[in-house]
Amino acid sequence: MRKTIIIIVGVLIPAVLITLVYKGYNALFEANVNESITPYTLFIDQETTINQLYSQFIEDEVLLSPEGFLMLAKKKGLVSPKPGHYIIKSGQSSNTIVNTLMAGFQEPITIQFNTAENLGHIAGQLSKQIMADSLSLLDALQTEKKGWEGAAIYGAYLPDTYEVYWNASASEIAEKLYQNTIRFWSPANMDKAVALGLSAAEVSILASIVMKESSKPDDRPLVARLYLNRLAKGMSLQADPTVIYALKRENPNLAVRRVLKKDLLIDDPYNTYKIKGLPPGPICVPERAALLAVLNAPEHDYIYMCANPDQPGYHAFAKNYAGHLINQRKWTSYLNRRRIYR
Repeated sequence: MRKTIIIIVGVLIPAVLITLVYKGYNALFEANVNESITPYTLFIDQETTINQLYSQFIEDEVLLSPEGFLMLAKKKGLVSPKPGHYIIKSGQSSNTIVNTLMAGFQEPITIQFNTAENLGHIAGQLSKQIMADSLSLLDALQTEKKGWEGAAIYGAYLPDTYEVYWNASASEIAEKLYQNTIRFWSPANMDKAVALGLSAAEVSILASIVMKESSKPDDRPLVARLYLNRLAKGMSLQADPTVIYALKRENPNLAVRRVLKKDLLIDDPYNTYKIKGLPPGPICVPERAALLAVLNAPEHDYIYMCANPDQPGYHAFAKNYAGHLINQRKWTSYLNRRRIYR
């Protein structure tokens, strides 16, 4: 009887051990991801430890068999996963996940920023999408870029969609944006700028004014040509958006729905009623469409314009001052009827 028990135990124990080893092997080296939650997205920063990540996996039920994952990670020396954006996919094993986190094989993300008033606005939009904080991004964006020195820096960054790594440094992000702007300024676009007598930075300045003057895609090229006509004649641009920008430089919280005569007297390099030519820099971050509106502005003879009350969002154009006065009176009357005095 005793011999029989010894034989049974001798058979059962190896069998159990083999089963455990087999299950352990499966848990570590066979598919071990809960397909119902895939693809599972991870954003890992510098402070994340493997213990914290393991707890997250348990809470979110990422692994079908979590046993052994933490032991495997620590046996391989994974204490802190490399920062980045990772996607856990169906069919991956614990071993594959550990190797991915150790090597930093992350997936790129898509980020974007649209219309921006200034560099701080760009930094604020991007910081919500990547690991870098807004202050480091702003500092990187303020670094001088060739061709857009000084106040022209707003034109160095084209609003667009970008593919980057989530943990890319602020300087890498700024350079990515800048290189996209460089690509926009192809030889063909540079030739158009030269034909207008403008540099790329000057086109950016004018495009920013056009953007603020009109939001209508089919109105912007006409506005752009009017300003180009004024520049060609040596006239002041007399662009209301630059006056508003100058006012807000002095008082950022000022709400301006109507430019007053006294505003035109403000002593500021961005007040194009007092200066000749273009202001020192863009008054916002110019978009691609606004740049193209300047570069492809259709020929016309208009040198005066004001907002058109009969077509909200559009402008009424005139070739001479007499025609402009008629348009101006209609707009002033429109504002007065709606009690818009500032």
